[in-house]
Amino acid sequence: MERNNDFLLKRLAKPNHPVDVVLDTDAFNEIDDQFALAYLLRSSDKLNVQAIYAAPFFITGKVESPAEGMEKSYTEILNIVSLAGREDMRPNVFRGSDSYLSGEGAVPSDAARDLVERAMARADDDPLYVIAIGCITNVASALRMRPEIADKIVLVWLGGHAHHWPDTLEFNMMQDVTASRLVFDMAVPLVQLPCMGVVSHLSTTEPELRHHLKGKNKLGDYLYTITCQEAAEAGTAWSRVIWDVSAVAWLLEEEFTSDALVPAPIPTYDYRYSFDPRRHLIKAVYAVDRDRILADMFDKLSSDPR
Repeated sequence: MERNNDFLLKRLAKPNHPVDVVLDTDAFNEIDDQFALAYLLRSSDKLNVQAIYAAPFFITGKVESPAEGMEKSYTEILNIVSLAGREDMRPNVFRGSDSYLSGEGAVPSDAARDLVERAMARADDDPLYVIAIGCITNVASALRMRPEIADKIVLVWLGGHAHHWPDTLEFNMMQDVTASRLVFDMAVPLVQLPCMGVVSHLSTTEPELRHHLKGKNKLGDYLYTITCQEAAEAGTAWSRVIWDVSAVAWLLEEEFTSDALVPAPIPTYDYRYSFDPRRHLIKAVYAVDRDRILADMFDKLSSDPR
């Protein structure tokens, strides 16, 4: 898709007012998705959550197929919504794709159809912000179904590694290369939060979680427990990356992240980036303020009553 960079520059300016968002998440994959969803739901003063989509994922020994990963993510989203006291969101939780994007067509799903409908209803000067913290098939499928929604959304995606990293063997990107290439090719306004080398600085520890979350409310107790259970075999010293929260943080405060405009990289099928300086611009995050982000998140997750 040909795109005027002036349009992208305007769209990629960080909003200074409350905005409508949807979240696309593989919530059963790792515990950082639950933190990100909880953080989003507790940031309603600035981020008005319109819908939540379950993304597919596959990990041997945890789920038997991408479809099962999506279904278990759907169930876990409903669990977090309930723990957060946001039962009003349940009708707006949608199942996503049961497989990854391939070939020329879309992977139809309730999530992709809902995203198309919501995006097409937006005014030209009021985009819908799509926060994606899993594989990008749901969003890519929506773009294939209605390419014109690229004019109606801003995609904030945690995927891939830093552009200087020697590979792109990051879970969200490597399991879904075709969809990754599509969102980088279509000149949709895109904010990329790379994993290794950037948001990998966002880690926490058991003493920190115990101090800030344990005993504060049901949501905090759950997040504390699942994190400690996952780390039970790590030994006497461990930390846990919860980097998915950075995608929410990018929309909240200017000082939480630092970013730069760069030509869109090209994810390749051999799990690397290719670069062409003539490509359209995206915004790539290159640093996160770990302490500020986690302080804000812990304050929000612990402040509500049981």
